[in-house]
Amino acid sequence: MLVQRCPWRSVQLHQLWRLRPIHTRGVILDKRWPGWEVVVGIEVHAQIKSRRKLFSESFTSRPGEVPNTAVSPYDAAFPGTLPTLNPNCVELAVRTALALNSEVQFRSTFDRKHYFYSDLPAGYQITQRYSPLAKGGYLKLSKGNIAVGITQIQLEQDTAKSTLDGLRQTSLIDLNRAGSGLMEIVSEPDMRSPEEAADYVRTLQAVLRAVGSSDGNMEQGSFRCDVNVSVNRLGEPYGTRCEIKNLNSVKFMMVAITSEVFRHIELLESGCPVPQETRGFDENKAETFRLRSKEDSPDYRYMPDPNIPPLLISEEYIKAVQKSMPELPDVTRARLVNLGLSGRDADVLMAVDSGREVGFDGELGKGAVAYFDALSQRRDPKVVVNWMTHELLGQLAARDETFSDNPVSVAQLGELIDLVQDGKITGTSGKSLLKYIIANRSSAAPSVLAQELSLEAVSGDDNGAIQSWCAEAIEALPEEANAVRRGNPRVLNKLVGKVMQLSRGRADAQNARVVLETMLRRQAH
Repeated sequence: MLVQRCPWRSVQLHQLWRLRPIHTRGVILDKRWPGWEVVVGIEVHAQIKSRRKLFSESFTSRPGEVPNTAVSPYDAAFPGTLPTLNPNCVELAVRTALALNSEVQFRSTFDRKHYFYSDLPAGYQITQRYSPLAKGGYLKLSKGNIAVGITQIQLEQDTAKSTLDGLRQTSLIDLNRAGSGLMEIVSEPDMRSPEEAADYVRTLQAVLRAVGSSDGNMEQGSFRCDVNVSVNRLGEPYGTRCEIKNLNSVKFMMVAITSEVFRHIELLESGCPVPQETRGFDENKAETFRLRSKEDSPDYRYMPDPNIPPLLISEEYIKAVQKSMPELPDVTRARLVNLGLSGRDADVLMAVDSGREVGFDGELGKGAVAYFDALSQRRDPKVVVNWMTHELLGQLAARDETFSDNPVSVAQLGELIDLVQDGKITGTSGKSLLKYIIANRSSAAPSVLAQELSLEAVSGDDNGAIQSWCAEAIEALPEEANAVRRGNPRVLNKLVGKVMQLSRGRADAQNARVVLETMLRRQAH
């Protein structure tokens, strides 16, 4: 049960504060900067995929919506309006905490972070700096058996969006995003290279999408990164860190970290200290630039929000959320491999699956893995994954379409695979049939289409048709036929291909090969 009340006496001291473990990493040698160690920590702001905002009844906006149309009086900071916590945002944040092996706090509180900017109507942001929703945890990266520690996960409001109108030299404010729920996920400084930072962000995106808490879309601004970078000589204490704000792509994040590392090394080698700064990243110049120094940093004057009581979460509520948790990526991959799939095939399915639509309030879209699971019922998983990854995905890619555009139902592809496996159509005909279904967006059964398009396999008993096609192939390719007669069997594949072309894929390739060999052997004598 999730409640918002304040029974102070029922909250024990050990629930209020817990010691945070210290994460350490061994020294990593990097040829790009010999003799130096790079230390990276990342703060991620992930927009919660809830239909409503964190503290108001307004709908969260979608990309392309008319500006300032998804705004309530509370979002615009009208006097007298009060916040009401969205329980769906809390549930999705708890899902995230459990997926990251964090300890959900039985009691957390909300603070006001004061600063004045045009995209913050109230003059403060509601966050959870001092008593967050969850503490601790870790995220295992996909490579190198590395676990990045999690410091804390907190709920907070998103700001409005400001756009500079260069022509009129004014800033335009869109309040649609104001008040949307965010999760700030703060990592430990456990990464030692730009590549590890990229792996962390991609793995975190996959986890958030898997549990349905965020779509993790960096391009649309629903997943933003602030990166802390420091450099020190091997064996020495950590150097002074600098923060790079608002990085919105993995590629630019890697370039920004690399640029910042070389900047630090250049300063240190010249005998200059590295000033603690907040910096931006210029994508065109591929370098960071100064925004403000530590001395210029604003005093946020944190204070408890007087309008929001402490958030109390019971152990029963946490267990209920845990029972409803979707399958996590590492569990999914292990399950797929146990079914007999290669690691590469499992990775392809999961990569496609990570791009599936994430619904609101934890509703998960049907992706490639769910499609595979339904398709592989009572079928060989290896055969199914070959048809999915090589044929279905390949033909969609040839049309510049993604899996979300897939018009082939599970029933259709399942029947098509069965027709091929039962020998009722050949593999070549199956590919042609799949291409036809995709191109024409047909909902007809593959067995019906195979009859209509004359793609049914020629039975082994119908030797006359196969012999006729083989004779035509030999006549059409006399040089290849002579080469086979002289003892070059490798050229036989061209003749078999010609037979398949003449039969429009209806002939069985193995049967055609046997007939061709017999005919050519006779002609040689």
